[in-house]
Amino acid sequence: MKRSHNRSRNKKTGKADKNLDMADFQSATTVHDKKTHSTSGAQQPSLLSSLWSVLFVISSALIGFAAFRNTLTWHLQRFWGASGDFWQALWDRLLDVTGEDPFTFWVYGTTVLTVAVYWIFGGIYTILDVTNKPAVLRRYKVQPGTNEPVDTKRLLQVIGWVLFNQIVVGMPIAYLSYVLMKWRGSPPLRELPTFHWVLVEMAVHILMEEIGFYYSHRVLHSRYLYRFIHKRHHEWTAPIAVTAMYCHPLESIFSNLLPIFLGVFIMGSHVATAWLWFSLAILSTLNAHSGYHLPFFPSPEAHDFHHLKFNQCFGVLGVLDRIHGTDTLFRNTRAYTRHVMMLSLIPPREAFPDESKCSSKQRN
Repeated sequence: MKRSHNRSRNKKTGKADKNLDMADFQSATTVHDKKTHSTSGAQQPSLLSSLWSVLFVISSALIGFAAFRNTLTWHLQRFWGASGDFWQALWDRLLDVTGEDPFTFWVYGTTVLTVAVYWIFGGIYTILDVTNKPAVLRRYKVQPGTNEPVDTKRLLQVIGWVLFNQIVVGMPIAYLSYVLMKWRGSPPLRELPTFHWVLVEMAVHILMEEIGFYYSHRVLHSRYLYRFIHKRHHEWTAPIAVTAMYCHPLESIFSNLLPIFLGVFIMGSHVATAWLWFSLAILSTLNAHSGYHLPFFPSPEAHDFHHLKFNQCFGVLGVLDRIHGTDTLFRNTRAYTRHVMMLSLIPPREAFPDESKCSSKQRN
């Protein structure tokens, strides 16, 4: 009698647990809000500290980008022996070959560029995931033991959906962006903007993406939208780089493409500036989904934690998460301690080991 009672109780418990898991899975944001009310309290940041965070993140990104651009320009000018404005001269040569049709640049050029950047750099990560080589890089895994190697069937499914989103969904959106930019009034195609103005525009692009992505992403985590749209992207609780655009077509439009286009439209950016920004945004999301916390790369810990827990870290920069308290649980984990750019070859999990490992070392 005792055993049969336990079995029936286990069956009921199993069903209850399954229902609870599904409820949590489909309404993660609601669950988080309840936790935040009960646990965060004094941890809510002030508006001033959040504004400082915005300035620090954006200025750091722009300084790094400016340093990289200046170094690259200097080396290229020495290599080719170019004089004057190197980038303008290079752009003029391109226009002399392709012509100056804005449609070609905004629609075909944008599609070719973004697909190429995604698959060249995403392909490098995919080779690492498929071959598990070089083995030393596995020390940099955010979630050790996952996708080692990645499942081929799941990977092929991802590749198919990403190509669909990039071509079947992406090209019409590229055409729409061309129409909007034509209506908005974009600068002359032949003349590139000054580098300092590009930096100003980049700051706006970064800010607009953070706003657009954070709120659209949180909406996708609402009960019904999550179930029918966003759930596909969260099939990967330990993401790999090319899953960055593995999502429902509606999510691809409203949460991936629209946020990065917002700043371009507001600023009336030159197509070359837009291309530069789209490339940087793609590299950022590939890194955030890569599953590797590599030295001298921006930390992917926050977005990886989002895939693991569903109800934390909705933004790109983490600024709006701090303002809205949607990183409370994350900030109380070891992953948050590791959420820095590593400036040495020591893997983050070794530099900042889990607390249980720290305790056992101290006891020994």
